[in-house]
Amino acid sequence: MRRDPIVISPYDAAWVHAFEVERDQITPVLEPWLARDIAHVGSTSIPGMAAKAIIDMVAVVHSMDGFEAVVDPLRALGWVHAPEPDQAQPFRSFCTPDIAQRTHHLHVFEKTSDSWRDLLAFRDYLRAHPGFAAAYASLKRELASQHGSDPNRREPYRVGKATFIQEVTALASRSSSA
Repeated sequence: MRRDPIVISPYDAAWVHAFEVERDQITPVLEPWLARDIAHVGSTSIPGMAAKAIIDMVAVVHSMDGFEAVVDPLRALGWVHAPEPDQAQPFRSFCTPDIAQRTHHLHVFEKTSDSWRDLLAFRDYLRAHPGFAAAYASLKRELASQHGSDPNRREPYRVGKATFIQEVTALASRSSSA
């Protein structure tokens, strides 16, 4: 059960530091699996953009084989396994300090997955196109005002963002292949 309503906050430059602190703590635990450095994604990674104050992170691993071994070491660092039923496998999700009121969310994908590439492409496109970032922030504010008061009804908020995310990710893909 979640206790954190969806609230869109003005950009906070401290989000970058909050990402770096947690990245530096969990990297040694994940190191044997990592295929690339842990990345800061999501709205908090877009300079100047309003966002939910939850730091999204992506870890890309070579394989999920034996990955269960990280659950206890991550728990010792204050991270809990937070399964996401709507995500394609192989995928793992963790958060800190707890599922009900998280400050950070770690998404772990195998390197063969397109999902992590899409997250980075979306982030990079918004960083390079402030007009799209502003439109996304506006959409998020509108959806939060409509659907954000009940912490446990997040699906309408997510669904409301989906088309925008898909369209921008497609733009990013086309511009990177041009």
